[in-house]
Amino acid sequence: MSVLTSPRGKVEVVHCRRTESQDIYCIKSLIRKFTCKLFGKLNIIYLLEKANLAVTLCNDKEEIMAQATFLDYPNWNVAKQDNWVSVFRELDNDIPCTPLNTLFMHLFVAVDEYSVGCCKEILRTVYKAVPELHFIFLIVPSYMSLGSTLITVFDQVGNIPCLTYEEDFAVHICHRHSHYPQLHVRKARVEDHDDLMPIFMRYDTILKETYGEYFLAELIEAQDEENHAVVCEVAGTAVGFMSVCSRVNMQLLHECFDLGPFHGLCFPHPDDVLEAPQELSVRRSQDAELRSSSQGSQKIVEESQEPVFPDTMENIQGNIAKEAASEEALTAVQSGSVSEPEDIEKLSDVSTGYAQDDRVSSRSLASLLLPEEPVHFRPIYRGASAAFCIQLFCIDEKYEARSLDFMNFVFSLFSDKNFCIISLPHLTPEFILIQNFVKMVPFSTCTLEQDLYVFHRAGLLKSIHIRFATFLDTPGVENLVSTLMLNKSILEDLDRYNKARKDPDGTLLQAFVAEVAEQIVGIAVIRNEMDIEYIRSHYNIEDFIYFSHHQREEHGHMHHFALNPIFRHYTKFFLKEILRLGFKSCLYYPVYPKSREGKFQNPYAHSLTSALHYLVPVRPRRQIVYPLEKLGINAPSKAVSKDPMSYALNHTNRKLTLEPKITVNAKIIVVGASNVGISFLETLVFCSHLKFNNLTLISTHGLPGKKLLDTEQRKFLASDHCFNDKDYALMSLCSWVNVVVGRMTGIDRAAKHVVLSTGEIVLYDHLILCTGQQYQVPCPTGADISQHLTNREVPNSSQRRYTGKVPCNHFTLNEEEDCFKALTWIRNNSITTEGNVIVYGNTIDTYTTVETLLNLGVSGSRVHLVQPPPASTITCINNYSVESAVADALAAAGVTIYRDAILAQWNDGLHPDPIYSASFTTPTKPFRLLCSMFFSFCEKNVDYETFKALNDTCLVYDGRLVIDTNFHTNDIAIRAAGSLTKFSNRYYSNEWTHSNFSSKEIGFQLAAAMLHLFDPTLEPVTEPPADLDRLIPMYKGAKIQGGILPGSYHYLHIAKPAIPTPLEVQMAQPNYGLEIVTGNAKNGTYFRIHINKYKMVETITCLSREPFPASNYIRLFGQHEQLLNNLCARYDENLITDLYSYFTEPWCLALFHDRFIDLRKELRQILASKEEEDLPSIEQLAHQIEDEEINPTEKPRQYLKRVFEESIYKTLVERSTLDYLHYNRYHLPMYAWPGII
Repeated sequence: MSVLTSPRGKVEVVHCRRTESQDIYCIKSLIRKFTCKLFGKLNIIYLLEKANLAVTLCNDKEEIMAQATFLDYPNWNVAKQDNWVSVFRELDNDIPCTPLNTLFMHLFVAVDEYSVGCCKEILRTVYKAVPELHFIFLIVPSYMSLGSTLITVFDQVGNIPCLTYEEDFAVHICHRHSHYPQLHVRKARVEDHDDLMPIFMRYDTILKETYGEYFLAELIEAQDEENHAVVCEVAGTAVGFMSVCSRVNMQLLHECFDLGPFHGLCFPHPDDVLEAPQELSVRRSQDAELRSSSQGSQKIVEESQEPVFPDTMENIQGNIAKEAASEEALTAVQSGSVSEPEDIEKLSDVSTGYAQDDRVSSRSLASLLLPEEPVHFRPIYRGASAAFCIQLFCIDEKYEARSLDFMNFVFSLFSDKNFCIISLPHLTPEFILIQNFVKMVPFSTCTLEQDLYVFHRAGLLKSIHIRFATFLDTPGVENLVSTLMLNKSILEDLDRYNKARKDPDGTLLQAFVAEVAEQIVGIAVIRNEMDIEYIRSHYNIEDFIYFSHHQREEHGHMHHFALNPIFRHYTKFFLKEILRLGFKSCLYYPVYPKSREGKFQNPYAHSLTSALHYLVPVRPRRQIVYPLEKLGINAPSKAVSKDPMSYALNHTNRKLTLEPKITVNAKIIVVGASNVGISFLETLVFCSHLKFNNLTLISTHGLPGKKLLDTEQRKFLASDHCFNDKDYALMSLCSWVNVVVGRMTGIDRAAKHVVLSTGEIVLYDHLILCTGQQYQVPCPTGADISQHLTNREVPNSSQRRYTGKVPCNHFTLNEEEDCFKALTWIRNNSITTEGNVIVYGNTIDTYTTVETLLNLGVSGSRVHLVQPPPASTITCINNYSVESAVADALAAAGVTIYRDAILAQWNDGLHPDPIYSASFTTPTKPFRLLCSMFFSFCEKNVDYETFKALNDTCLVYDGRLVIDTNFHTNDIAIRAAGSLTKFSNRYYSNEWTHSNFSSKEIGFQLAAAMLHLFDPTLEPVTEPPADLDRLIPMYKGAKIQGGILPGSYHYLHIAKPAIPTPLEVQMAQPNYGLEIVTGNAKNGTYFRIHINKYKMVETITCLSREPFPASNYIRLFGQHEQLLNNLCARYDENLITDLYSYFTEPWCLALFHDRFIDLRKELRQILASKEEEDLPSIEQLAHQIEDEEINPTEKPRQYLKRVFEESIYKTLVERSTLDYLHYNRYHLPMYAWPGII
């Protein structure tokens, strides 16, 4: 916040923010004729799309006072976008402008009365936001004066001609030192104490309470060769303090962190052990392959850990003097600042390191991937320490953006050290200084509650130069990527660029290198993005760009990106230069799913990118399933409708190159890869402005989506349509989430860690329990059927836990891995040709499993479906027509059904492994079945190990884990969601649990509740009124189940969340609504829609022998029947005989479109808005009729329709609808709009 005062004495409190699209109207209103003469006639939307930085100044009423737009190349076409540096260097050799330290002002507008103050405030903000920036150029026609505002901050440096027509333009410059100068840094003195203490006390009082009031003065006095204290000052007043020390506990750091990329922060020594012994190396590679195949820790970390090798550091040393001279030119004009220290010329050799490839990289929690701890080699460094540490750091918030100014000076104090390190509690918000450091990866055994950050002396160099690659760069690139796993692919693409500038398929290829002091420290390879229509139609890239303002050739596809970690803080600059030099505005990087065989990546994939965290993940778009044959020539183009291999898309553009992300270091541990847990992680990952560094999933089998059953048409388990294998590929959670394969067996709430079955521990700050419920091994009652006992005479064992050894041919299917094991058993043990299979249970999964067995070739006569007594009167399908069709199909296949049967014994009470026979009691007489394979689908329950872990840690458990409406357990750091939980009894809603709702929506709401802890852009949460905090939340997403039932029936049931009730009871209610049914269940043409009393689609049930587009039908839920082309009226008139055919007609495809909901919201907003001053809105009219404030002579519906058609609303609605169809015509070409007929 700043205060501006106008010449007339008026005062405005103002603040700066990034320019948003809704600002455009106000920006246009501030443009004057003089503005157009200075900057030319501009398309504001286009300009903002291509701008690197756009800043809006608002007052406290959020009224726009001023706006400025900055790009990294000059306007008025005075120089080419990729070659302006030489032109501006010729103007004035004393101005060492580079792409790193220069921006160009392309537009400035302001409210006239405050224009001077606004201009200065915006420039101060820009220099604060971009620490590397030193110069801002302004180019105007030479015959124009700058006006009374800009002339106060810009000085003319010369004239240059235009490239396109004969006219000179004046070049003006604005220097950093006039607005937000570099800070002068010096050794601390005792008299600085009084200036610094208020700054320290503002942030923390612990030091004063611990060490006394004069701890700072004592620290300054205690300086020696190993300990130094420095301050930065402004106008003679100390505004920041840093204490550094050369004593570092290297042994502890080597034990806790993977420091390989920086040679262990030590100098090279002849006795260093950098490679594993041969025997250990073989074992390590085997472990790595196992981890990869099991998709263990799949987090894609920055692959490029390329060192700057000692033999090439001479090049850097030989050129540092030149940079020091140019830096001197920058700093000479800075008031109160110092030039680069001479000691930087004595830069020692950078220690040798190694680049980690993805398969064997030491990631967080990497050693927890396998049940047994694999042997991991750790290098041994015997050289002297090359690091010093920051012990204490504090700076006035006003000058925080200049924190890096300390580094030149402190490195000069330790001329023999190459690294500066700092360790911080991991919950410390990431401040500006450490944003330039590299965060080190801890080993899995690390229990330090500290994060380690490293900065190399060479990172101070500002002479980084990005340019196109040449043949001469090949040796340098080879050296850079020699230890990367895909180095061969990178070098092949570089060779193609150097030889032909094209891919083998003819696509334009571009290769860029980052060079520091004549050494290659980075490589990037891009090509033109040829699938941009597919990307636009399948991913929400329009969340980040206005697509129509980007030419086709401006979209680039990133193949490779590798940058030395010393210069990691220049990653965004590298990306920005790629866009400028390559004449691109957008870059895309796909991450393909790992192949099933456990290879590193499939052939379609490119190398990993160390820039991944600097890109934003793009949400995939829900696709319409088109009836292509029926549409014919009106179908979408093949570029849109094709179905290539799915991938997760990451993106950046010019607007994002100077946009910082908010880093969240909190350790968020999710236990259980249930749909709730996956939805929770998905929501966090796709928060594009947040960077979560410590997301971890603990799961028995890792992340789902391995496509273990991808060749099987039938699935053993029914689906709830939350996620499928394609969805997992489109998310690529493995790019952002650490995965720990294991089972939770304990929670230490005091120490805040989870204990795994392997004995390992995983630390947490926020623990999310989403384990759900699983099918359990049934516990036989032990009844001897030779006694001819009935169900009434045997003890109830449903609540008893089976504690014996699980037989090898007994299967409880809960996840894809369980299904894959069952499938493997079937094939390896000839189950398809001999032996009985018993399927025990009465859930829908029993039916889908029986169908899978029949489809695999198991004879129906050898399949026995044994159903225990039902727990309620509601069946799993709850539809008599569907149940009858399935029962007939089972009978036709020869499957025997036993009802109300309770498991009594395996193998007549003898040792049950393997199971040869199973005995059951019934209400009448018992029976015994021979058994080669036993599937159990008894009632789901919380896993015993999970229950014990929760109970032992004293979390309130009452049949389920008890939570409140904000997902909290009785521990504020532990949240839970899903079927594991129940609401506290104080809500008096025991019949409602998360099981009644969509798992995907529950996960989203859980993430939304937690985002308020991490996202400062969200509005603060307000406490609900006292009388509302006892109400449980009611979620509206559809509850779905589907699968393939016996008889090869494709089944889908969509319903609103509700307490389960028999269908007959529901239909008997007076306000039930209308039922629309076409077809016949037994013929496989059954389609049922329930329309509630409000004419909304509430339930959909499909049973068909032919596959149908389930994702389309899910979109029908919650729609008004009139939106479905007056469904009820047409049905009443017998115009609809087949709903399957009805919903493949072209008119309805817009309903299935992912942005149709946006159109509905827009139209509703139009009807609710007051468009004409003397008339109420349509919504207000409806309320007036309902409240009987007006009494029209005609029917209310007809009255509203007449008013609508006679007013401006009809035109607005039509225009909005046509705009929607036109904008989405690549998805909806089957619709006509004016101009194409």
